[in-house]
Amino acid sequence: MKPAHIEVDTRGLHCPLPILKAKKALADMASGELLQVVSTDPNSVRDFQAFAKQTGNELVEQLEWHNEFVHVLRRR
Repeated sequence: MKPAHIEVDTRGLHCPLPILKAKKALADMASGELLQVVSTDPNSVRDFQAFAKQTGNELVEQLEWHNEFVHVLRRR
């Protein structure tokens, strides 16, 4: 996994909060920078897939590690 420019911790938060926090972080990032979002919400996997499609930001990677879900997005 490439190191992200910014990491957002959304552990314990449920939809739509992880997406909203990611959207806010992406707004302050430059094109091409990586955002990593850590979540404990299993629904975040499909939520971030849909979010990437809707916004045009690239979903670089998703993985599950010890009941946590890591999403890496590249700012468009």
